[in-house]
Amino acid sequence: MAVKLRLKRMGAKQKPFYRIVAADSRSPRDGRFIETVGTYNPIKQPAEITVNKEKVMYWLNNGAIPTDTVRSILSKQGIMKEFAESKVKKEGK
Repeated sequence: MAVKLRLKRMGAKQKPFYRIVAADSRSPRDGRFIETVGTYNPIKQPAEITVNKEKVMYWLNNGAIPTDTVRSILSKQGIMKEFAESKVKKEGK
C-alpha cells in the first residue's frame, strides 16, 4: 500500500478549505483516508496552516510520499528540512 500525504478538499463552492491527510494513493481525492495530520485555509490572508508535526514526521519516516503542494506547505513550516536532517543523522550512525 503506497501512502501519500495529500490535500482533501472541504468547504463550499468558491470557498475551499483543505485537510492534509495520509491516504492510500489508490483512494479518491475526497474519499477514504487513514489519518488527518493538518489543515490548510488559502482564503485567509496570509494562508492559515496548522500541522501536527509529530504525525507528519511519523508518516514521512514510514515512507509516506507528500504531493507537490503538501511538500511546499511542509517546507514553509520547516518540517521537510527537519525530516531531511533526521534522515542524515540516522544514516550517519
